[in-house]
Amino acid sequence: MDVLIKQATIISEGSPYHLKVKDILIQKGKIVEIEDSISTSGMKEIKAEGLYVSAGWIDMQGNIQDPGFEHKEDIQSATKAAAAGGFTKIVVSAISEPVRDSKSQLEYLKKNASPLVELLALGALSKGANGKELAELYDLKEAGAVGFSDGKKSVKNPNVLNRALLYTQAFDGLIFNFPHTEEVAYKGVMNEGETSTNLGLKGIPELAESLMVARDLNILEYTGGRLHFNSISTTKSLELIAKAKKDGLKVTCDVASYNLLLDETELNEFDTRYKTLPPLRSKATINDLIKGIKNETIDAICSDHTPEDVEEKMKEFDHAAFGIINLQTSFAAANTALKKKISIAEIIPFFTTKPASILGVTIAKIDIGEKAELTLFQPEKEFTFTKAQVLSKSKNSAFFNRKLIGNVVGIMNAGKTALN
Repeated sequence: MDVLIKQATIISEGSPYHLKVKDILIQKGKIVEIEDSISTSGMKEIKAEGLYVSAGWIDMQGNIQDPGFEHKEDIQSATKAAAAGGFTKIVVSAISEPVRDSKSQLEYLKKNASPLVELLALGALSKGANGKELAELYDLKEAGAVGFSDGKKSVKNPNVLNRALLYTQAFDGLIFNFPHTEEVAYKGVMNEGETSTNLGLKGIPELAESLMVARDLNILEYTGGRLHFNSISTTKSLELIAKAKKDGLKVTCDVASYNLLLDETELNEFDTRYKTLPPLRSKATINDLIKGIKNETIDAICSDHTPEDVEEKMKEFDHAAFGIINLQTSFAAANTALKKKISIAEIIPFFTTKPASILGVTIAKIDIGEKAELTLFQPEKEFTFTKAQVLSKSKNSAFFNRKLIGNVVGIMNAGKTALN
């Protein structure tokens, strides 16, 4: 579809149009003209007050467990939610049924994906994600895997991580790990602290995360290789990662946008929509996470989109499943949390160039002749997210009826346009 974007502020580092307000003409999926004003007749125009445009956003962590758990989310519903949230690429968890530890499972994703939202598959780090024996990592890489992970089944066995980091160096593979020491977090359901004590709920200490971060960084220093931490949420973890980067280790990390905005006091009403892993932390820790964004210890912001059906959430708090859906609200949550702390031009790279650099994927600049893979948004517009707006199959959002700042207008990719 040919489209004319009217009067949009461009965010595209390295482009001569960066931070300029322009009209952008797109024909056959390519940018053909960028001017102060472009006049056409009969062409679809996109206009909005306070409109911005950037390269298409990348989500570093989408838990789309199709096949096996299609009743919670399938590829089609996740694609719709991702597009509505501004994402043109999603890194898809390896945890499905069966686990994505073979070429055929990656082919299933490719076969069922829409060209509008590209699915960047993670292959399982270990066979069956059981943490015991490495999967066929090279074969998975050849089949298109952008990295290797056992999802939120953290790598317990240090020798498995050791061997994975050594082996993947031969083809510059990327290892993901969610740092969570289950034995330390034992039966915990929320952040350990004053709030958990007052509520009488078993707490998950920050040590459960930072202990594994420290272990993994020690292994990385010994082996070499590339390591990415998903959903960092503690002060100590940031300190350890910052030092490792200074020491020259190839380590990166992301933070879930909900951990930048929501704190542990949301759980005062025992609402299971706020039961997440990593858990919602204290206000003091959130301030440190935001500092980690500002000083670039954190490399990307992710949704950590985790669909759960009603049966898994409508239980006593101790027994309810962890996780929230967040594809549609990820940017708005981060933008709301970071507003007045860093500029929108500084926020957007955490959704674009920074995750692209980690994953080794190409991201087009906004320039004449470039592919039009774009996200259109209004960073100043307030909106209230409602249950009726949910495009995921699951409805476990922590943001219902909450005012957020940062509205997504739509995306463009592969010659297609999806507007909200």
